[in-house]
Amino acid sequence: MMRKLPILLVLLVAIGFVALSSVFIVDERQKAMVLQFGQVRQVKEEPGLSFKIPFIQNVVYYDSRIQGIETTALEVTPLDDRRLIVDAFARWRIADVEQFRRAVGVGGMQAAEQRLISILNANIREALGAVRSEAVLSADRVALMNRIRDAAIIEARALGVEVIDVRIKRADLPEQNLAATFQRMQAEREREAADERARGNEAAQRVRAQADRTAIEIVSEAERDRDIIRGEAEAERNRILAESYGRNPEFFSFIRSLEAYEAALHAGNTTLMLEPTSVFFDYLRTPNPDEAAAGDAPAPSPEEEEADPADTAAAADDGAEAEDEGERPLPPTPAAVE
Repeated sequence: MMRKLPILLVLLVAIGFVALSSVFIVDERQKAMVLQFGQVRQVKEEPGLSFKIPFIQNVVYYDSRIQGIETTALEVTPLDDRRLIVDAFARWRIADVEQFRRAVGVGGMQAAEQRLISILNANIREALGAVRSEAVLSADRVALMNRIRDAAIIEARALGVEVIDVRIKRADLPEQNLAATFQRMQAEREREAADERARGNEAAQRVRAQADRTAIEIVSEAERDRDIIRGEAEAERNRILAESYGRNPEFFSFIRSLEAYEAALHAGNTTLMLEPTSVFFDYLRTPNPDEAAAGDAPAPSPEEEEADPADTAAAADDGAEAEDEGERPLPPTPAAVE
């Protein structure tokens, strides 16, 4: 019995080793492929415990998570012959494990990445070479990236790979072309600025001309209304003057004399050369105090004494009538002598 115990222990260890060799575990982040003499016998994509034939079959694991890949700097020539340095990156994952194994062999993930980089570079050259460089630097860039992604998806199916997304990280000009490009961009912006200023000046001229026209129309209308109002005022003034003259000729004559005095007698260098007996001074002349106190008329001259009393009475009547009718002459406005 003691001799058989070591043999049983060896048998138990061998059985345990064989049992462990026939069992493999698939992680939720992996996909497993069971190979028998290089031929695919089984693919396990669901996580859990699985079995295989020990010593005959072996298991190869592949990462089922989304992978990232970046291309190297690639020089592209668009339609306008402006060279661009383009960098891109992609997101991908293994879709078909058997197809992936047949496509890349024992190279695995590293070989797949090299094949994907070649596919991306070819599609980037094709897509960007069919457009102008402005499209790469504008909103059309999204459409170009989608175009590159769709083409890469179709070609990557032969590798058993699913391309999820492709993005362009950088699209710059080569260093030797930057200075010339910046100068051309500056010249274009200056030309656009000059055009904007010209259009602004044109609009300003239109606004200014319209404002001048409106100002002229407003002033013309105001002058017309002013002339109308002035004419109406002059007519009203003449009517009032005519009415006042008809009511009291003596007072009207007095007012007109005061206006003449105001217009003629100014302080400063105004000089009047008139006779003291001029009618201009009728309302400024003061009567003789002796004659005013005595109330006597001056002595008649010899001619008046010899005149016919009838003629004298007629002349007196004519004078009274002329005074009643307001025919007293207005004082003239004297001329100023400087």
